[in-house]
Order: sequence, then structure tokens, then C-alpha cells
Amino acid sequence: MSFSANIERLKPSATIAVSTLARSLVDEGRDIVNLGAGEPDFDTPSFIADAAIHGVRSGHTRYTPPAGLPELRQAIAGHLSTRADREINWQGVVVSAGVKQALFNTFFSLCGPGDEVLVAAPYWTTYPDLVMLARAEPLTVFGAEANSFKVVPSDLERVVSEKTKGLVLNTPCNPTGAIYSLAELKELSAWAKSHGIWIVSDEIYRNVYFGEDGGAAPGVLDLPESDVGNVILVDGASKSYAMTGWRVGFSYSSVEVAQKFTALQSQITSNTATPSQVAALEAFRNVEEASSAIAEMGIAFRRRRDLVITLMDQLLSPVSLTSDLRGLFTSIFVWMDFLKLMKMMLRPGVRVS
Repeated sequence: MSFSANIERLKPSATIAVSTLARSLVDEGRDIVNLGAGEPDFDTPSFIADAAIHGVRSGHTRYTPPAGLPELRQAIAGHLSTRADREINWQGVVVSAGVKQALFNTFFSLCGPGDEVLVAAPYWTTYPDLVMLARAEPLTVFGAEANSFKVVPSDLERVVSEKTKGLVLNTPCNPTGAIYSLAELKELSAWAKSHGIWIVSDEIYRNVYFGEDGGAAPGVLDLPESDVGNVILVDGASKSYAMTGWRVGFSYSSVEVAQKFTALQSQITSNTATPSQVAALEAFRNVEEASSAIAEMGIAFRRRRDLVITLMDQLLSPVSLTSDLRGLFTSIFVWMDFLKLMKMMLRPGVRVS
């Protein structure tokens, strides 16, 4: 059977495939620790769930505008304004069915055949697949291990061309945990601006951050507006508020770009599920309870991360961590040299199950 060229290179999500396999093994009675998907194991905070239940019982079950409830878009813009210390236009916010849809909107609207998109590696597997779904070409760019694999302008200069349309950054990074400093983001933004290249900044893990300064990890909106060129910010409620199954993401861009995203969504999904939007509205509006929930989850995540690092030191001492723990591992992820681990597994007498 033949299919359209639009999907000839399309593959199922690798992350979902691994998680599905893990769940099937659990159903068989196997004792499995599933590290496949980046999903908090906490329930959605009750104040958020209660808001959704009240919303459903109050009749909030109908269509909304494709870009989302105006009050939710305004609440998200207010959240971004506080972070950026400047007014963020709520009409540049588009609520989507998760960050994946926000990324699909981005690549499908801005890229096409003949275009190239630079993807900083290591990366979440969805990025190149969505670029290819837009029939553009993803080009992987590796940063130096000594720099926690973060890319710098000189890395990008080696691959940039007239075909380059965008650069995908993920900070904090899944899977390495690396976090771009504000100075590093400024350099990359200046480079992209000088080349007329879009920056697609995925900051979904921004609140899963254990830096000494507290708060959230640095992001592109922390830069002065004059330092930033063409930027699409994608984020959502999944990680910060333990709302993965609610499917609420968003993008922030210029109003002109947001209008294109809205038109695209209007033909594909219409709006994000209304009860999910009502829940997200409470998360973004109720700052006090939301901050408390984020902090509570953060304490647990940090404790677990520290335990993993301690056990790795004790049980896998030949396996090196890729960076100073105070630097790279300020997020939930722990990145290790798996090449050494694989070599250990291949030794005679080592059993892997």
C-alpha cells in the first residue's frame, strides 16, 4: 500500500513506544521502573482538579475559540509578563493540545521542502520527526561534552546555510539536564538574529530546576526584548503542575505568527479540551497554591536525583557523570556515559535482565 509523501518518513514516537512497552510488562506482573516518558508521578494538585470538576458541572463543556479561552491566554500572558518583567501581548499566546501540537504548529507554519532546522543534541526524539513531517530537514548539532553538550555559535556556524530556517533549543534539556545560562542564551539569540533564523525554545521543564538561586531556569523571555529576534516559545502545564494527561500546552510568538497557528489549529483540532483549559486557568491564576505545589514536587524530585547520583557513585563507580554535579544536574535528569556502562555489561559473568 502506498502513502502520501507527507508521511513517508513518519515514525511512531520513540518515547511513547518505550513507555507502552514498559506498561505492557507491568501488566504481565513484571517489576518495571519506567524511565521512558518525562512524566511526574504526582497527581494533579486538588485545587486544579476541583476547578475542572466545577467547570464541567457549571457547563464549561462547549467549544472555545481555536486559540483557547481568552481568560486562559491572558493568564498565561500575565505569567510570562511577570517572568519577563515587561508586558506580554496575550494575543500572541495560542493554547494547544500539549507542547507537541505547539511544535507541530511551529514547524508546519514556518518550514517546508528545502528548509533546514538545526536541532541541538542530545535531543527529545520528537523534534526531528516533526521537522520531517513538515517536509523540512533536521540537522543535528552537537555541543562539546566539556560544555555539557550545550551548543555555542561556533558549533552552529559549521552547519548554517541559506536553507537554515530555525534552531531548536530545549532548556532545561531532556535528556541531559543541561541548562543554558542567560549569557549563553544571549549569545545564541544574537547569532540567530544576525542570520535571520527563528529560535524555537522549548522550556517545558523550566520549573523543574534546583539551582542555587531558586525560582525557574533561565529562558529566552528573561533577555531584554532588544536582544531577541524571531522567537517561538513553547511551554505548558504538563510538567510544572503534573497535568500530562490534560494535554495543555501553549506557544508565544508575534501576533502575526499566532494568527497562523490559530488558523492551522482551527482546521485540525479546533480547541484544546475545554475542561482542560479550565483546569489550566486555575493553575496559572492561583499563583500561591501553584507555587506551593511546584515547590513540593521539586523537593521530592531533588531528593530522588540526589539518591540516584549517590547510588551511581557507589554501584557504578567506573561510569562517569558528564559534568560537575553543581552545574549540569540542576534539573531532574541525570546524564551518564552509557558507553562505559555498556562495556561493563559485556564483561563475562555480568547478567543483564
